[in-house]
Amino acid sequence: MKLSTTRLAAFSSALLLEGALAATSGNFDILTINVAGLPAILNDNGVPGDKATNAATMGAKFAEYGIDVVQLQEDFNYHSHIYRTNTHPHRTATSGGVPFGSGLNTVSYLPWVDFRRIKWNKCSDASQSDCLTPKGFTFMRVAISSESSTAAYVDFYNLHADAGVEPGDLVARNDNMNQVADYIATWSKGNAVIVAGDTNSRYTRAGDTGIRDLLASENPSGPRLKDAWVELLYNNVIPQSPSSCSNPAANDLCEIVDKVFYRGSPLLNLQATDVRYDTPRFLQANGDILTDHNPVFVNFTWSSGASLRQSNLFGGPHGTWFSDVPVLAGISKPKAAIITFRGASRLDSVGLTLTDGTSFTHGGTGGTAVSLSLGASEYWTQAELCTGQRSGQTRNFYIRAVTSAGRILTAGSATSDCQTFVAPSGWQIVGFVGQDGSEMDQLAFVYAPR
Repeated sequence: MKLSTTRLAAFSSALLLEGALAATSGNFDILTINVAGLPAILNDNGVPGDKATNAATMGAKFAEYGIDVVQLQEDFNYHSHIYRTNTHPHRTATSGGVPFGSGLNTVSYLPWVDFRRIKWNKCSDASQSDCLTPKGFTFMRVAISSESSTAAYVDFYNLHADAGVEPGDLVARNDNMNQVADYIATWSKGNAVIVAGDTNSRYTRAGDTGIRDLLASENPSGPRLKDAWVELLYNNVIPQSPSSCSNPAANDLCEIVDKVFYRGSPLLNLQATDVRYDTPRFLQANGDILTDHNPVFVNFTWSSGASLRQSNLFGGPHGTWFSDVPVLAGISKPKAAIITFRGASRLDSVGLTLTDGTSFTHGGTGGTAVSLSLGASEYWTQAELCTGQRSGQTRNFYIRAVTSAGRILTAGSATSDCQTFVAPSGWQIVGFVGQDGSEMDQLAFVYAPR
């Protein structure tokens, strides 16, 4: 198994003293590939050989090349053959073959804390049978570096958009892209994002406005999405007339429908450093292609934010994602003035009021409220969380805050499953990231320099 710079840095950081900075930079790579997994009786995809054998070959190659995250599309009826030969430790469970599954799966060396499948709002059978399966996209929050006190996450989206060029296809596909943009705006506020997959879109096709809309979608707390291929090969200028690619592609300058978009965040600087069509590494032993799509490989470097960072997430993957990062990114030198919790048998909510009057509250209204006002030179520097089970789901039951003056505020009921979070030296807790509902499902702390 490949031990990337990211995982080496994360391993080394475990040796650091508590409260010191963990891994603050590294690199990882991804591959997006449509594996042509429709039943051969329905579509042979123009690929020579046996589909089961080809699928097994691809699964083995994903592991052989040590690719950190592989996003699969059309992973339908030959899924078991890919997983039989693949050794990535983190793998999504299939949603089924045709017509039950979406064909979207992920294999990864990096763990994630949440995974969801979302069906497209619109599909079209105008030229192909896109409504035959519940196509759509997936979401997962991937930990590219994760220690208790400091961590780095990227939201990964894997998609397969509506195919075809009839008017109905274009309407559906453009709606698909806008649906992803809307989901990112709600679910990935303040977070770094990578969107990869089979867009079935081309910049040179006049009716394909959806991918341009996706790139133009607003991100109040940081940079907009970029196409790694456009950025690195065309200096961030969408080409007006790139040629269509053969398979294997003759070069990386021609355009295909498989694309990788990305953005950083105030928490994480993210930069694509290499993009290429990776077909030469994914061929049959006799040189024939394994799939009818050119796979796209992208390498990324990352570094932690200079003014905001976060802790590891702790709790269960339930509820709605929230983030104080977009607001904190607009505040110069944020500092906690009042810490407020609500709890009884469990932790109901967490809250903070900053010295400039900005306030954050997450969770429900149950339990008893407790608060602690901090002095002018006093900072929130340490926290402890404890989880337990409620209605079959993991939730945060307890929180304990410790200030630089040694004062303590607690809420909820402690359990045996707890974790301590210490702000890096010279930093403080100023906000939250997590998932909530009527209670606190999953929580992380946002740090800023003192």
